[in-house]
Amino acid sequence: MKVVVDSNIVFSAILNTRSNIGQLIINGSSHFDFFTIGLLKEEIINHQLKIQTISGFTDDKFNEIFQLIIHKIKFIDDLLISDKDLYDSFKLVDNIDEDDALFVALANHLRCKLWTGDKKLITGLRKKLFSRIITTDELLEIYLQKEFNK
Repeated sequence: MKVVVDSNIVFSAILNTRSNIGQLIINGSSHFDFFTIGLLKEEIINHQLKIQTISGFTDDKFNEIFQLIIHKIKFIDDLLISDKDLYDSFKLVDNIDEDDALFVALANHLRCKLWTGDKKLITGLRKKLFSRIITTDELLEIYLQKEFNK
């Protein structure tokens, strides 16, 4: 199953690898193919000091966790996303959060779910009948079922 992860999911996984989100990224890669936009690596690096301040990570610990998480995700250059998917996604996130447009576009492009913890985004997109959303609880349930059925 392909799943696009947005920035709040990746940041959460880095901040707490033992959380459900962190464990889904780390261990869920045996059941899920995680994707995100290529620009997210830069965004994480740009916020490294903030992440380290919040988490208390040393440079080495941050780099270790950063590498662990990003190796579980395929980063896709936004130039590969079709103009139609980009246009449609900007219309969808209008009045919600335009910063999420690339994640929505990638989910459409890959014909898969967008995993987000952003309640405003989830509510707004569902009101617009966008069905390519999955929450952490929903993904965790799928993961546990797959593990149980091994």
